[in-house]
Amino acid sequence: MTATDPAGIYDGYAFLWHGTDLKDGVDGAMTPAVDHGTCKTVNATTATCSVTLVADPESTVYGNILAGRWHVFASAVGKDGDYVTKDTYKSSWVKRASRLTTNASPEPVAKGKTVTVTGALTRANWDTDTYAGYTQQPVQLQFRKTGASSYSTVKTVTSDSRGNLKTTVKASADGTWRYTFAGTSTTPSVTSTGDFLDVK
Repeated sequence: MTATDPAGIYDGYAFLWHGTDLKDGVDGAMTPAVDHGTCKTVNATTATCSVTLVADPESTVYGNILAGRWHVFASAVGKDGDYVTKDTYKSSWVKRASRLTTNASPEPVAKGKTVTVTGALTRANWDTDTYAGYTQQPVQLQFRKTGASSYSTVKTVTSDSRGNLKTTVKASADGTWRYTFAGTSTTPSVTSTGDFLDVK
């Protein structure tokens, strides 16, 4: 956070909270281990201050209901003792980690033959401390021909009731296949490692 006071900044502090109201509507919070932020002077009146917060599925993000937008509480103290606090200084996203895999087969494959591209989209389940399939989500299948500098989207595949992905394409040239997921308000975007396919 950035704070300004005519006398200069003495200290800054911040933490994240989830809910409707800081006084009586909080259902989650992440606070720093120390009571003071680390402040760096910008000039005689301004400083930028930072704190470190830890997201822990066994405590601070104890359930899936906490995934999404969190509020940032911030306070700053001037060298002359003046201070200001803001319950919602900014907002930030706290999301359930995602994973994505890709496998193209058979390999090698004859040109013009059918290629099956499978994969799985999973995300952290904070209720059970495991990873589980992210169902009914649109995932893009992409291909990069050998020698090309970038991937092109071939089609969109929807994850099934277990988060699995499966589709077929025609083998046209050597190259790398991958799945990529754009993300949602509760789950970040993720791109799988590419799987190279040799076309004979």
